[in-house]
Amino acid sequence: MAGQSFPALTRRGLLGAFAATVVVAAPSASNAFGFLRGAGDVRRVRMYNGRTGESLDSIYWIEGQYIPESLQDVNRFVRDWRTNEIINFDARTLDILAASHALMDTNEPYLLLSGYRSPKTNAMLRSQSEGVARNSLHMSGKAADVRLKSRSVSQMARAAEACSAGGVGRYSGSNFVHMDCGAVRHWGA
Repeated sequence: MAGQSFPALTRRGLLGAFAATVVVAAPSASNAFGFLRGAGDVRRVRMYNGRTGESLDSIYWIEGQYIPESLQDVNRFVRDWRTNEIINFDARTLDILAASHALMDTNEPYLLLSGYRSPKTNAMLRSQSEGVARNSLHMSGKAADVRLKSRSVSQMARAAEACSAGGVGRYSGSNFVHMDCGAVRHWGA
């Protein structure tokens, strides 16, 4: 990531922001952004994928409306890089990632370790590690494993837990946090 620069916004994200008034609002069950209501609700996600070398910096929500073009960029970014399969990533998990990032007050993008996993990839990883769930939420595009150099696993997990919007797993030995939009629960050390 050294020397990596991140543009202020993706072209699609910027175009989508200007076109947001014609976008149909999508409902969100996530509580992740409850603390920002009335504060000019703009949601942005910044990530880097070390496996693919790709970066994502996109505004994906403005004043109650998801921007479809930005969500398509997210879907491609979090794809299973081993099989190149793409799934619609659950926007509620994206909300948790963005809200947690905002709470940590950092400009450093997340390092994405794992987003969507195809059943084939999940089975392969499961055969190599006890820590991979058989019915992982990664397989339905509802989970992400992320890392920040500037924040500890504990700091990241506390920010995600403050959202009260899904599962948060601490993997201190591997230096990452799992965030998902499933049931509210916490695990790991």
